[in-house]
Amino acid sequence: MTQKSDPGTPNKPASTFPGEEAGQGSVRDAQHLDDDTLTPLLLRRVGIDTYRENVAYLHRDCAHYRAEGFQALSKVEVRTNGHRILASLNVVDDPAIVACHQLGLSEDAFKALGEVEGHPVSISQAEPPASIPALHRKIAGERLSRQDLKNIIRDIAELRYSKIELTAFLVACSQGELDREEVFYLSDAMSLVGRRLDWHEHPVVDKHCIGGIPGNRTSMLVVPIVAAHGLLCPKTSSRAITSPSGTADTMEVLAKVDLPFHTLEEIVRTHRGCLAWGGTSELSPADDVMIAVERPLYLDSPGQMVASILSKKVAAGSTHLLLDLPVGPHAKVRSMSEARRLRKLFEFVAGRMGLVLDVVITDGSQPIGRGIGPVLEARDVMRVLTHHADAPNDLRQKALRLAGRMLEFDPDVRGGDGFGIARDILDSGRALEKMQAIIHAQGGMPFDLEHPPLAPHRFEVMATQAGVVTGIDNLKLARIARLAGAPKPAGAGVDLLKRIGDTVEVGEPLYCVYAAHHAEMAFARQSCERDHAFNIGRADEITRLNVEF
Repeated sequence: MTQKSDPGTPNKPASTFPGEEAGQGSVRDAQHLDDDTLTPLLLRRVGIDTYRENVAYLHRDCAHYRAEGFQALSKVEVRTNGHRILASLNVVDDPAIVACHQLGLSEDAFKALGEVEGHPVSISQAEPPASIPALHRKIAGERLSRQDLKNIIRDIAELRYSKIELTAFLVACSQGELDREEVFYLSDAMSLVGRRLDWHEHPVVDKHCIGGIPGNRTSMLVVPIVAAHGLLCPKTSSRAITSPSGTADTMEVLAKVDLPFHTLEEIVRTHRGCLAWGGTSELSPADDVMIAVERPLYLDSPGQMVASILSKKVAAGSTHLLLDLPVGPHAKVRSMSEARRLRKLFEFVAGRMGLVLDVVITDGSQPIGRGIGPVLEARDVMRVLTHHADAPNDLRQKALRLAGRMLEFDPDVRGGDGFGIARDILDSGRALEKMQAIIHAQGGMPFDLEHPPLAPHRFEVMATQAGVVTGIDNLKLARIARLAGAPKPAGAGVDLLKRIGDTVEVGEPLYCVYAAHHAEMAFARQSCERDHAFNIGRADEITRLNVEF
């Protein structure tokens, strides 16, 4: 069963203008043409990707622009045939973009409105978001109430906030730090806006990693293992925010991830699991809007991280969640004390939301697997599933441990038995069979495991001194992969040849970089020349972390 919140219909803007009193028709006639005197605008699709922001385009000489007193970047409401969207207004002077009798819409806005080009549309000023006073209080450093955050999240989900207002909210929450009650209020508000799923089963399990570790594609192994056991695992994943690849980006190499909800639901019912992008499921839609701003600003504060993850899981109908929390000198979480504080925050909010949570603190000192980037990570996953001779053992072992912990959510599995069950499912080929079934159900793409579709330009980064690899900077290595183009194109990225503890000689390759274009290859090469992200020294200089695994 699904439930969908009703965003409501905004009130139509008042018809009076500053200085206008009731009955002063002459003032209105002078300042504002009556709607009946204006020729309807005709819809035009403007082929601009505005990345999850609705943008409308009006010509400066358009009668509607002059009559309504619009300003650039103001919020407008576009209506036709009972449909309406809110959009940010851009004013143009070039009739090649939009003529005076047309209203242009960006790709996102055009798709959201759902009409064909040339259809008559109307445009008016949009009501200011009612939650703006609460936003101003948060900017001033005040604590927000549960209702304040509900109002803000509703307005964000309805796209009432401009990018500037949204950025102000996220930065205020990041710098001012939300207290744990505010984090719960934010998480709960985000989970209540949009679709809420109920699978009518118990338990419904899921797994998530807070990110920051390149190549950490354990979800693509855990899901088929857990689903093959019989637990329901509707895994909706995100695309990359600050990393070279998210789970959805990597899975997209093997199958479609942008699936309509009814298809996704059918796949989960039939195969007990899925690996899909969560953006089309309308689960916690405010989170998708905020991520569009967080990504370019590299914002990922603890409170927003907790709210983003838990709101999505609760909205997806999960009852049990395994959370992978990597800690390391170049991970999102740098110390064990910080990891413990974050675990307590996750546990507090999850408990208030009725979600059973198992947080596992893992080793985040270096990438997991060899590949960094969608194609390279998909190659690693399939190598583990097919027992390939070059399968990365660290990826296999971590996935088995995580899957084992998830299997212990099953009341019929005794504590401590999960790892052995997970290993048997993987070694027997049942996990591969389940993964192939999920890939096929999601419209599988051809993938040559021996010759994966890597980007055409490559170069190797060599060791400049002999010794032992004592450390790898995850952040710098992820940046190199992103400069090379990952996650778009999917074949770009970094292929690791050495890991912490390995001995290297001068001139021996540490990793190989793949890029689709000469310019991206040049950017990545320049970054490698400044700092190749590897520390080389003595074996006794390696830092050992006291983590669970």
